[in-house]
Amino acid sequence: MAPTAHQSTFTTVKKCITLFGLAGAIVLGTVAVMASIGHPTTPFMWIRGVIFLAVAPYLHRLATRAADGSAKAFDRVRTLSTVMPIAIIAVDLIPGLCPPWYAVLQGLSALALLAVAVLTRTPALRAAFPNAD
Repeated sequence: MAPTAHQSTFTTVKKCITLFGLAGAIVLGTVAVMASIGHPTTPFMWIRGVIFLAVAPYLHRLATRAADGSAKAFDRVRTLSTVMPIAIIAVDLIPGLCPPWYAVLQGLSALALLAVAVLTRTPALRAAFPNAD
């Protein structure tokens, strides 16, 4: 395993996960601002915002472990980065569940995870973790 190539990819993966966390913080901050100025917010918006912000450090830790060679962590990062964007977008498309601005912000955060899903499926990383397939 060539550490430099894999480390470079995992560095990018971790940056994307950090971007996902930053987007989560922006979403939660926006919900707080909207609530403080009198716009309606729902428990769904608050809870989901907190959960996504809390998931980011977990994903980052998994990516760090995967970069250190953990196939189990690699598989979890790959699986979560594939399932979460689909779930985020699918839930946001449920009519009346959340306002359009919230769905757009959540959709933007999903793009960061989509990048992780693509990066973790490169031939080099798949070859480095053959048991993860």
